[in-house]
Amino acid sequence: MTTGVIRGVTVAHQRATVDEIESATVDDEETVVRDLLSREGVDEAFALQTCNRAEAYVVTESAADGRAALDGFASSVRDGAVHEMDHETSLRHLMRVAAGLESLVLGEDQIIGQLRTAFETARGVGGIGPVLDPAITKALHVGERARTETRINEGVVSLGSAAVELADRKQALLGSTALVVGAGEMGRIAARAFDDAGVSTLVVANRTVPKAASLADEADADARAISLDATPTAATEADVLVTATNSPDPVLDGDDLADAGQTLVIDLAQPRDVAPAAADLDDIDAYDIDSLQSITDETRAQRREAAATVEEMIDDELDRLLDSFKRQQADEAISAMYESAELVKERELRTAFSRLEAQGDLTDEQRATIESLADSLVGQLLAAPTKSLRDAAAEDDWTTIQTALELFEPEFGDDSAPTTTERPREALDSDAEMPQHAIDRLADE
Repeated sequence: MTTGVIRGVTVAHQRATVDEIESATVDDEETVVRDLLSREGVDEAFALQTCNRAEAYVVTESAADGRAALDGFASSVRDGAVHEMDHETSLRHLMRVAAGLESLVLGEDQIIGQLRTAFETARGVGGIGPVLDPAITKALHVGERARTETRINEGVVSLGSAAVELADRKQALLGSTALVVGAGEMGRIAARAFDDAGVSTLVVANRTVPKAASLADEADADARAISLDATPTAATEADVLVTATNSPDPVLDGDDLADAGQTLVIDLAQPRDVAPAAADLDDIDAYDIDSLQSITDETRAQRREAAATVEEMIDDELDRLLDSFKRQQADEAISAMYESAELVKERELRTAFSRLEAQGDLTDEQRATIESLADSLVGQLLAAPTKSLRDAAAEDDWTTIQTALELFEPEFGDDSAPTTTERPREALDSDAEMPQHAIDRLADE
């Protein structure tokens, strides 16, 4: 069945701190989905966890059941950091997430892969059904459209990738040697960007060498990790150098870079990692955060323009998805109604044929007339409620649809229902059993 409503809850970077997101995060998404599916009234469940968000969704027959099922999610997080979402808001939010509109870096690509992986994880444990399947599939479709039809993911907005973009504008990075000083988030982004740019050698320096080694292991280029103390020596071999540590004092001064030769130096640290005197060296081409402003501003403006286009795309796709849900739910109720009516019709036809045959032989033409009459009665009686159900779906009147589904369960017409032979004897008279116009039609055969 496609009936049911989605209820969602999110703890994300827009409202929550890193610690609050971490508090809302469970060991893995599979555990969250299994737990949600075990709760009363939950038919489907989905969870998404990244470094910037922890989210959970359930499908239940009523919004109240959904609220109850998600009541314990992120219970240790303050109320202001937890955002609850109804059916339509959840659908829109999933599309925004997939398109990168909810990301810390607008339009970033990583989230769509994370969403797809979480989708398959939930499917693997039985969390995905006829409501979440089209919802998340549509979200992924929107995410792909956003990236292929707009410039939402073009350019750079993070300082780490902006530094590499600047370096690439100043000199050819393909086949060069890059040195990244600092293995924190900014250094990690810079190292990955250098690797994507095709450097032949990547050196990562960090106070904690194992952390630098972990980052170096991710690279496709020839990469190695060194200690912070070894940075001056490594600088003599580097064509381009990016620094991004949390050190309160410079890690490189003029003397450290005096023998470095022609080197492009980009300092992303605040306070600076490279002493200002280094910029006076003839072979050092030095830049700081202010130098990256034009690159990041250019990209932000470009992505904001693309984001407006993506918002319009989401509006259109959401309308299509909601219309699809409405049609499916109305059709389900209508199908259940006709199925129940068909069961009753067939049962009553069997009874009528049995009684008429007891009064004399029935011709094939007479049988066909009675069956046609029964079909006509069913069609005419159900025409009005069919229109009402379609109108209810168009007006988001799910209560009417749900009531119809409950009233017209196929079991309604099973053998437990009273048959004609179980009615009072006086109701079995042939004239009482069949309308006069039907008897007249039989008499004419």
